[in-house]
Amino acid sequence: MGKKGLRIGAFFAIVIALGVLIAQTATDVARDTNLGLDLQGGFEVLYELQPDDGELTQEDIQSTATALNQRVNVLGVSEPAISVEGEDRIRVQLPGVEDQQTARETLGTEAELSFRDIDDNLLMTGESLQQGGSQATFNENNEPIVSLTISDGELFGEITTELAQKSYPENLLVIWLDYEEGMSFEEEAQKEDPAFMSAATVQQTLTTDASITGNFTLEETEFLADILNAGSLPVSLEEVYSNAVGASLGEQALQQTLFAGMIGVALIFLYMIGYYRFMGIIAAITLSVYIYLVMIFFNAIQGVLTLPGIAALILGVGMAVDANILTYERIKEELKDGKSVKSAYIAGSRRALGTIIDANITTIIAAAVMFYFGTSAVQGFAVMLIVSILTSFITAVWGARLLLGLWVNSRALNRKYWLFGVKGRDVRGL
Repeated sequence: MGKKGLRIGAFFAIVIALGVLIAQTATDVARDTNLGLDLQGGFEVLYELQPDDGELTQEDIQSTATALNQRVNVLGVSEPAISVEGEDRIRVQLPGVEDQQTARETLGTEAELSFRDIDDNLLMTGESLQQGGSQATFNENNEPIVSLTISDGELFGEITTELAQKSYPENLLVIWLDYEEGMSFEEEAQKEDPAFMSAATVQQTLTTDASITGNFTLEETEFLADILNAGSLPVSLEEVYSNAVGASLGEQALQQTLFAGMIGVALIFLYMIGYYRFMGIIAAITLSVYIYLVMIFFNAIQGVLTLPGIAALILGVGMAVDANILTYERIKEELKDGKSVKSAYIAGSRRALGTIIDANITTIIAAAVMFYFGTSAVQGFAVMLIVSILTSFITAVWGARLLLGLWVNSRALNRKYWLFGVKGRDVRGL
């Protein structure tokens, strides 16, 4: 077998290998893709941070984001997105969350635990709790309670010693969650559902252990324990915006978007093959590999695919096609000037490269600006666009030239101008 056969054989070997690879792994790649809440349903909320006193600092913002992330873990969300926007806002996206009211309560509660007497005087705050020391358990009557482990045993011992010396009801230790100025134990105690968590009678000195008792279900004690372990928020949160997307609506949006995308890509393939003939076939092959690689790279950086992200992917296909078109048009011009197929291929590829680089760099700059200044949806679009453009250098530039170069160097395309979309009468010297 001569060099011609080896090069053509190498071409088919590469194409077949890529086809088998994509066919075998495409399903797994799609399954591993993290979908945004607009595609799989979920809950999104935008909070404005309001410090209790003084100015909002970067430390406050980061501490709040960390606390919210810990609370998201309580909800069991696998791919949350928590991002700081502007100088005083945090956006939380929870794909796949169905119980949106519970999510809102979990995120929004300040979870400030306080221990007070019956006159509402503050005795101890939740800061004295041991980190991770809250646990849902049962008392001797097999009733669900929340057990607390106190880190400041000396302070708690002093408080309980003083209370134990008093008579009922002065010896009550009232435990509040998110106590607000103006609340009164005396008034709340008369209600069927009081605002305080529990009021325990202290009869002896306690140093490290306390408990929250009440008419709780096991689920309620587990929720309360998780919230206390997650910690209180350093600032108050005001809900500015919220959006809930049903799972069925997200699935419908995904199907419609993918269908529209496949139609668009198919039309691009047909146009390229119809206008550029054999070069169009090369473009269709490299564009298929391009889409596959984009999804692999996107998954590798733990990206979350949203509707704007799919739009960016389709736009990226257009950018990759544009790189092919620039190269192919230059090759056609060189062929019309009477150059050989190999000379036209070399000169056309070289002339197109600078234009391709300039166009892609300017687009990357625009995408970077969108990512830096944009909100979550805009940032998702920008990330996918940047990944798409960088990947197009591998496929539309290097990959297309590799595959086309194998045929050109085999000399199998010599003087077959029609395979490049060039009519013989348009070639000078023929």
